[in-house]
Amino acid sequence: MNASDRSAAAAGLAARYAAVRARTEALAAPLSAEDQCVQSMPDASPAKWHRAHTTWFFETFVLVPHAPGYAAFDPAFAFLFNSYYEAAGPRHARPRRGMLTRPSCARVADYRAHVDAAMAALLDGAGPAPGLAALVELGLQHEEQHQELLLTDILHALAQNPLRPAYDPDWRDPAAPEGPARWLDGPAGIVEIGHAGPGGAAGGGFAFDNETPRHRALLAPWRVADRPVTNGEWLAFLEAGGYREPLLWMADGWAARQAEGWEAPLYWERRDGAWLAFTLGGLRPLDPAAPVRHVSWYEADAFARWAGKRLPTEQEWEAAAGLPGFLAADGHVWQWTGSAYRPYPGFRPWEGAVGEYNGKFMIGQMVLRGGSLATPPGHARPTYRNFFPPGARWQFSGLRLAEDAA
Repeated sequence: MNASDRSAAAAGLAARYAAVRARTEALAAPLSAEDQCVQSMPDASPAKWHRAHTTWFFETFVLVPHAPGYAAFDPAFAFLFNSYYEAAGPRHARPRRGMLTRPSCARVADYRAHVDAAMAALLDGAGPAPGLAALVELGLQHEEQHQELLLTDILHALAQNPLRPAYDPDWRDPAAPEGPARWLDGPAGIVEIGHAGPGGAAGGGFAFDNETPRHRALLAPWRVADRPVTNGEWLAFLEAGGYREPLLWMADGWAARQAEGWEAPLYWERRDGAWLAFTLGGLRPLDPAAPVRHVSWYEADAFARWAGKRLPTEQEWEAAAGLPGFLAADGHVWQWTGSAYRPYPGFRPWEGAVGEYNGKFMIGQMVLRGGSLATPPGHARPTYRNFFPPGARWQFSGLRLAEDAA
């Protein structure tokens, strides 16, 4: 890459950096200081913490080692806002992030401004070397993940308030697909799965390490629904006693259903004989045509069994993503697959502390594909592997059905 091309690439990266960082602040703007400090459960984090942690990432992994003369904003923040990077040092306990009433939201805003100014200087002119540019892009992708978490976590927090306050009263979910589901013949035989890396034949551009390497998978004949399961279809499962029939459930799922008292998806409420759902726009009548969301893998698996179908594997989902008529639903809901989150053949994590990003979580989790209404535009792709424990419900998670072909 010549100097001119490198300068143009640096300008593009600087503009992207500014846009991503501004979007985080825009998402936090409807929240009061009190809203931003709440941690409603150990798996969620306060909005203020998300804003600070994403800033800590750039300070810790980009500025401190690569910007000569950079002075950390506050050395104590390295302890407060590390998440799970053991190689980066000790950290404040995750379940106690809601106890961090200080630093204030204003202090976190100052922290972000301090780091942003240093990043702007680093990205100015000729820009960073290609390896450092890739690290900056990783930080931006990481921040986009936390933008989604900011929304999922604040929705959970506001749902605990008896007043059911809306995150944004003007929030509108994307229009739901119309009509009954159609069945598509899925690709069978040997298929290519995974991301090929920058400039590769499949995907190109950025990918997380868990999306690689690209490899072959063998698929038996199968079929897949062209769209996710809807609220109306889920109501039929509920009214048929699906939450009361242990034969539909995995043993761990049935135990979770009993222990947690699951009777419907998270955020559903029945009032005066009508079903409502708590959303980012507040409590609203349930839309029967919209994709069901906020269900665990256990619930999704039970529904599929009740319907006489199954969940697609993540290999099937990815192979089907290019089919005509296949609605990826990446602006609606993540979709549980039947696949455990495990490394691809030949997987190698990134080197250094950022190698802790994905690989060490490849146990006890299930894969979701697609993307949701909370996913930043352009962040998801067909090879993207999201993952959560099978009992997680607070994510915008739904499902689509698959079946073996005769």
